[in-house]
Amino acid sequence: MRYLDRLQPLALLVMRLALGAVIVDHGYHKVFGGLQHHAQFVASLGLPAWTAYLSSFTEFFGGLLVLLGLFTRVAAFAICIDLSVAIAKVHLHNGLMGNGGCEFPLALATLAFALIFFGAGPIAFDHIRAPGSGGKPK
Repeated sequence: MRYLDRLQPLALLVMRLALGAVIVDHGYHKVFGGLQHHAQFVASLGLPAWTAYLSSFTEFFGGLLVLLGLFTRVAAFAICIDLSVAIAKVHLHNGLMGNGGCEFPLALATLAFALIFFGAGPIAFDHIRAPGSGGKPK
């Protein structure tokens, strides 16, 4: 199965594109039109309202960075924290499956977690920025 090893860069690209697209979309609606509503919602959870701005911009700009494969590990780390808080504060009490459950944010957090450790791979701006690294830790 060594031929599958050669497809790992493609797998990392697909992971980044899937995570980035979904996270950008979630952040877009908060940043461009729903920021005040999101701040009120976050405050109702017992968190400081300013963290709503942090989460919104993390989702939008972090998602863009993941899509591009630029500063991927840092962006994935921020997204993983954002999703972990969302799971703990919003979704966990609804269980794993069903309406409002944590299965979807958990799957996204898992993608972000993997990108923290694997990096963006060679099909990314991180690879151009740091040639020879292949997006892998040294």
